[in-house]
Amino acid sequence: MSPSPWVTLAHIVRPQGRRGEVIADLLTDFPEKFANRRHLFLASANGKAEPRPVELEDFRLMHNRVVLKFFGVESISDAETLRGLDVVIPEEERTPLDPDAAYIDDLIGCSVFDHASGEPRLIGAIIAVDRQATASDLLVVRSEDKPDLTIDVPFVKAMLLQLDVPNRRIDMRLPEGLIELNAPSAKSSKAP
Repeated sequence: MSPSPWVTLAHIVRPQGRRGEVIADLLTDFPEKFANRRHLFLASANGKAEPRPVELEDFRLMHNRVVLKFFGVESISDAETLRGLDVVIPEEERTPLDPDAAYIDDLIGCSVFDHASGEPRLIGAIIAVDRQATASDLLVVRSEDKPDLTIDVPFVKAMLLQLDVPNRRIDMRLPEGLIELNAPSAKSSKAP
């Protein structure tokens, strides 16, 4: 599967107000960059249609969301047609990152290796990144040993040995017992 040439900045949730504004969940660590962006694209979340260009008229940040106003969208009815769309930009326009950082889209599919025992051990592949559960991002890793099990791995520098996005590999030193914490709890078969 080839990576998408588009980067998602926000997901439109619903109309906001009566003048054609929409409120969207932020999917970028750089929301302030909306101030420098006028040319954006709207894409269906399922990716079935080609993204269409839009012009950003105004924006404002609101908690963990952004309120967007596009030129030509002037009413609640107009804004309602944008519900569920993603706000995207071409991949080549995304903000450059520090060498020890990565975009969430780039982390999905990377293999996570644990070096706690000295020898690298494949834990599994990243299927998602949870940015809401804790103060630090959690890598949601599908277990290599038990495919029906996911392991939440804190994505913190203290555990990170090497981030090699081009080779789809992340080497970490995980604390003892972290993987066992993610195991399903044993159910008791005894009646109370």
